[in-house]
Order: sequence, then C-alpha cells, then structure tokens
Amino acid sequence: GAGSAPRGGRAPRAGPAPRARAARRAPLHDDRRRTFPQLAPAQGPDGRFAATWWGNAWVEALEDSALDAARLARGRAYAATGHVDAITVTPGRIMAYVHGTRPRPYRTEIRLRVLHDEDWERFLDTAAARPDHIAALLDKDVPHALAAAVDLLPAPDDLIPDCSCPDHGYPCKHAAALCYQAARLLDEDPFVLFLMRGRGEQEILAALSHRNAAHEAAETTAAPPPMATVPARTAIAAPPATTLPPPLTAPDRPGRPPVYPEDPDAPDPLALELLATEAAVRAHTFLTTGQDPVAALTPWQDAVRLAAAHPGSGLTASTRALYRDLAAALDRTPADLARAVAAWRQGGPAGLDVLEEPWDPPAGPFDRARPALIAADLPHFRPWRNRLSSGSLQLRYGRDGLWYGYESDLGREDWWPRGTPDTDPVGALTDLLES
Repeated sequence: GAGSAPRGGRAPRAGPAPRARAARRAPLHDDRRRTFPQLAPAQGPDGRFAATWWGNAWVEALEDSALDAARLARGRAYAATGHVDAITVTPGRIMAYVHGTRPRPYRTEIRLRVLHDEDWERFLDTAAARPDHIAALLDKDVPHALAAAVDLLPAPDDLIPDCSCPDHGYPCKHAAALCYQAARLLDEDPFVLFLMRGRGEQEILAALSHRNAAHEAAETTAAPPPMATVPARTAIAAPPATTLPPPLTAPDRPGRPPVYPEDPDAPDPLALELLATEAAVRAHTFLTTGQDPVAALTPWQDAVRLAAAHPGSGLTASTRALYRDLAAALDRTPADLARAVAAWRQGGPAGLDVLEEPWDPPAGPFDRARPALIAADLPHFRPWRNRLSSGSLQLRYGRDGLWYGYESDLGREDWWPRGTPDTDPVGALTDLLES
C-alpha cells in the first residue's frame, strides 16, 4: 500500500505467508471485484510468466504494443522479483501498487474494453451448445473455438497502461510488471480474463445454467399418472375374499420422490432426492423386467450412468457437486467424467467402450470405410487401429458394428463424442457435420 517501506536497493521480498497463499487460492470477493494477495516471486524455467495459450496471448499483446524493449525488460525484472503488490481486478481494469526506486509505490492500472451484451450472448450460446466447452470452463481451461467466438483475448492496442510515476513510456516498467504478473493469474483461472472483459464467474455460470435448464425443461416428460389405490376404509369394510386379487399393474414410469425440507442437522436434501430417484428407477426396472440394470456395471460405468441421468453438465449446484464427488471417488477429473457422460449419451455402455478402448477390428467393414469416404469427397482420414482421423473430425468403429463420430478443435487431440452412431461411416459423419 502507500505506506509501505522503501524498496529501492533492497533484496527481493520473501514469498507471501502460508495464510496469504491460502487466501489466494480462495479469495474473498464479490462477483465483479476480485483482489489477489501479492504473488510470490516466480518465473518459469524458460523465462516465461505464462504457461497456457491464453496467458501467453495476454503477454504477446503487451509486448507487441510496447514502444521500448528496455522498459519491458525492467518490467519483467520487477515482476520476477516481487515488486507488484496485491492485484485488484474489476470489469475493464486491473490495478496494483508497484514498487520502484522511490519509497512510495506507484498506483498502476491496465485498462481494456469490456464486451457488449451482444458479444456475451454469442459467447454464452457458443459455450452452452457443446458440453465439452462447458466441461473445459469448469476445469479452468479455455477452448480456442470458444475464445474465437468473441474478441475475448486482447489485441496489441487493447491494453491501455496508466501509472502515477513520472515515466511517460508506453508502457512504463511498472505497468509492464503488472501486466506480466496478471498473466500468472490468467494461467490459474481464466475467469479472471472474463471478469476483465465485463462479467464475473458466478454470473457466467448462472447464465449457462439458465440455458441448460431451459434445454432440460424442453426434454422433460410429463409427470406419470397417480397409481390406482384402495381407500383403507373400503378395504377394512369389505368381506374377506376367498381368493387373492390380481396384482396391481406396474406403473408406466417410476414415481417421483418427495421434496425434502432444508434442515442443517439432516443430510443434503439434493443428495437425498438423488438417491431416492435412483432407487425408484432401479426398483421399477426390477419390477417390470425382473433384471437389475446396475448389477453388471463396473463402478466407473455406474458413475457415468448416474451422471448421464442428470443432464445438468455439472452446472447447477447439485450436478456440479455430483460430478465432483463421483469423479473424486474414482480418482478421475470432472472433465474425464463429462467426456464419458457424452459418450454414454451417444451410445450407452458400447459408446463408453468406444471412448476408452482402442482395438484392432477385423478386415471387412473397417477396410471398406475409407473407399466410401473417398467416394463421398472425404479423403483425408488417417487410420489407426479402430479410428479414422482428420484435422478436427474422427470416426471410431465399435465392437457393435457401429461408427461413432468424434470432434476436436483443430490442432488439438481433444476428442469429444458427437452425433448419432451409424452402420454407415458416411452417415455417421454426415450426422456429425449437421449436428
């Protein structure tokens, strides 16, 4: 702060205390203002301040707009030796006090344009359209395609430095130091970049959850009719029957659980509702078919089935907790579970096997697939085991004789199940391109 001791000529400060580091992992903030305690001096072995592609894009925007390489070098040295105090991020602005050679630190800012509401609507629509984009955001990752939907990353002229120091460089070394340290924040949490562009994490997740809930509501079937019952008074007054009545007809659908009240001393009502719903579905299947639908599943398959039955994509409070707890119980990440859920919804247990188990198919349908794709003007598919891959599209041949479509951002081996399985590879690819 403004009352700090002189910094000029001293050795770099030690890193923040353990309590400060813990506070940085879970900063106290409202959704439109985040303050991060001072970062410990750090720099990558290659001299970089950023490790992610979006963090490096932020640094490149700074360096491409700088007019003086010497000031940039001084700013990098200031950032690497801990001259930047706590950083506060609000829409369109990041601010910190940066220590120089004088006793009092300088108030330094980096400003950038916030996105318009139309840009945010386009960003949210793009994110909600694909479960892999939502899973990536929850896993603190930014897909290239999602960043390209709007001007999310800064161009060289977008970053506007301002500092209370007398140096009129563009940027001065204090603003450059702040910008380098900000790249480290973006590395750890891309929602910091979203806040700079105008919206906080909870606001974005709430908007995505609203879109997802609207989609779920459109798919929700009508409530089942009530089961036929016999009033107790009638049953007691009736004369004893000589033969047992026929069994009641099984309902068309499992019943809905009751709404459990909030009670601080009771288990989580959302967890109770989930358990009751799963028990009702399992019992109904057992009653109508005589088979337990879960008995043959592995713990991982059952976890994927359970998550797939709740299509919130991990956005609502209940489903986010469900994805987190199921993944942790099986030593997986929420992103692993989200990808497996997409495969399960694509093809059930067979779809999950296609996702997780490459295999060597026999000659025949697989060998005939490439000529069929070439005949359909789709020649650029490379074979590997049961897979045919191009730049951003992939077909996988399942043991059930079906072709499964997959998609990835161009240049990334990050394949996600898409489309409907088909016995014809061209048909599966056509459905993928049209979905």
